[in-house]
Amino acid sequence: MEEKTIMAIAIATVLVLSCGLIQISADDSDHRYKAGDFVPLYANKVGPFHNPSETYRYFDLPFCSPGHVTDKKEGLGELLNGDRLVSAPYKLDFLSEKDSEVVCKKRLSKEEVAKFREAVSKDYYFLMYYDDLPIWGFIGKVDREGKTDPNEYKYVLYKHIQFEIMYNKDRVIEISARMDPSSVVDLTEDKEVDVEFMYTAKWKETEIPYEKRMDKYSQTSSLPHHLEIHWFSIINSCVTVLLLTGFLATILMRVLKNDFMKYGHDEESAEDQEETGWKYIHGDVFRYPKYKSLFAAALGSGTQLFTLTIFIFLLALVGVFYPYNRGALFTSLVVIYALTSGIAGYTSTSFYLQLEGSNWVRNLLLTGCLFCGPLFLTFCFLNTVAIAYNATAALPFGTILVIVLIWTLVTAPLLVLGGIAGKNSKTEFQAPVRTTKYPREIPPLPWYRGTLPQMAMAGFLPFSAIYIELYYIFASVWGHRIYTIYSVLSIVFVILLIVTTFITIALTYFQLAAEDHQWWWRSFLCGGSTGLFIYGYCLYYYHARSDMSGFMQTSFFFGYMACICYGFFLMLGTVGYRAALLFVRHIYKSIKSE
Repeated sequence: MEEKTIMAIAIATVLVLSCGLIQISADDSDHRYKAGDFVPLYANKVGPFHNPSETYRYFDLPFCSPGHVTDKKEGLGELLNGDRLVSAPYKLDFLSEKDSEVVCKKRLSKEEVAKFREAVSKDYYFLMYYDDLPIWGFIGKVDREGKTDPNEYKYVLYKHIQFEIMYNKDRVIEISARMDPSSVVDLTEDKEVDVEFMYTAKWKETEIPYEKRMDKYSQTSSLPHHLEIHWFSIINSCVTVLLLTGFLATILMRVLKNDFMKYGHDEESAEDQEETGWKYIHGDVFRYPKYKSLFAAALGSGTQLFTLTIFIFLLALVGVFYPYNRGALFTSLVVIYALTSGIAGYTSTSFYLQLEGSNWVRNLLLTGCLFCGPLFLTFCFLNTVAIAYNATAALPFGTILVIVLIWTLVTAPLLVLGGIAGKNSKTEFQAPVRTTKYPREIPPLPWYRGTLPQMAMAGFLPFSAIYIELYYIFASVWGHRIYTIYSVLSIVFVILLIVTTFITIALTYFQLAAEDHQWWWRSFLCGGSTGLFIYGYCLYYYHARSDMSGFMQTSFFFGYMACICYGFFLMLGTVGYRAALLFVRHIYKSIKSE
């Protein structure tokens, strides 16, 4: 029953996900044009270069706007990504060259000059899309040459954009925008200025096929220097795994072998000996943990997040998340999380009933809120901050309504169905030894065998196996790098799982050998402690490796990273507990206990 239910949920997930992905990747245009045809050009957003979350609508700055600004209809993932595309004032028809075409002549008021000057001082950049190809550039620059006093800096606004477009037959292959440094407007003083916005368009033919037009955006992450660092990261992780495996093979397995030999003596000699070590607590090792409802909910949520991660890696490896596939990752996260909620409900409820829990409905509600609850509260706060800043990160009411409907009509029903399936499975907890009626007293243990020191020890090794790759992930998520080497990331993730499994098993053995039978929560906390190390890396990255600043960017970075690290804590905690459970069952099956 259990295998059939899980298989049915998995098949349904894959089928619905496939339908969703077709919608994600579909496009109304075939991207083929004839000479003079209109090619869509959309202005997306502007914002401080070093604060990727703090972005604003393009026309929030007093640029020349077309007579009628048309908003592009965007998908859920694009809106979650902060994209707000509108028709741009530049007209770049296919194969139509422009030579210093004037967009408009405008007199900037003192307030508009001050607004542009503030944007230039914060290194504002713009992002546009031409035939779904990204274009970016800075709106101006600060001239600091030979000056130490900020009051003497010169602020200039670029007013001439030079577009260079490459095409292959009837398709656009590449586009770049260069700001003319000789055509600027001085914004240093608070006075009205006249500005003439203009642009140039030049077309060049290329042999690059249309299928490879996105390759240039992934070249930075595929340069030999970066690949060497990525492979160094994998080698470093593999060495960590080998050392840990060697430690287990030479120490743990030898100790276990001696234990089995000692405990495997005949009954008469065993009666003359006093039991010690992990066999001594055989009557307590499978005693159910405290807060069983919370424990089962954590396992259910962790299993769902683990399934979500596996699906995301599969989609990445088949090429769904190619560079600048706007919103595909966010759409996939929302859709797959909703579809896998049945796995959380099934795992949590079935395990809770195995632990002889009585109120499975309350357990199911706790499962549904354990991860979504903190995420929802964080989102509410950060969305309020974005609204206060009038940033594009603030989700429209319609988008919030869509997410609520997905949770109400998909996530919650599947969670309930999974819970009902888990309740009807009626499986019993498989314990190889009987549990005594009264628990033994745990002997006093040294401080380094406490929960927090063990968590610190358990989280350090898995974190050391992934920290090099973390920089590139952070630079992609919280910067402007493009991450495309998902095969390397998949290998690192597998290594993370292996190291987490091994270190949790080792610490569980040492805990049982010290006659401490409360290993259930300890194995979960030790497995998930890597998430705490990742959050500690966030502090280091923010202060030492990035130039992010301001309340909005800081709150977004630490708020959403707290949710991500919490998800890692639940996922890896589940992996650690499952590994420890298999290990404990194995060793207690191998001995004869009365």
